[in-house]
Amino acid sequence: QVRLAESGGGSVQAGGSLGLSCAASGNPYSYNAMGWFRQAPGKEREGIAAIRTASDSPWYADSAKGRFTISQNNARNTVYIQMNTLKPEDTAMYYCAAGLLGDYGLLVQSEYKYWGQGTQVTVSS
Repeated sequence: QVRLAESGGGSVQAGGSLGLSCAASGNPYSYNAMGWFRQAPGKEREGIAAIRTASDSPWYADSAKGRFTISQNNARNTVYIQMNTLKPEDTAMYYCAAGLLGDYGLLVQSEYKYWGQGTQVTVSS
């Protein structure tokens, strides 16, 4: 089993930056990718960024390219996302996930087996 714990959420003004962390514990062979997803009230959950742990290869949603950066530690059990130039539309509950992903992209939500509890990010105007 894998347990995920997010940290780093909070409130920030538009244009500011915020970094989130997700620590995984358990069997490291239970996942080959870790990702970040978010869900705002009244909207569907969407993928933001993900990383394939073995190859260190990142994937980004179009909305995240150029603003957000995903990375992992050397032990490949912690994933980070640095979010810059935040906008009010970035306000959402942010979730960390881990799973065994295939070769059809790293933002396939159904392939992520393990999920964190989420951390709130609020961007004010």
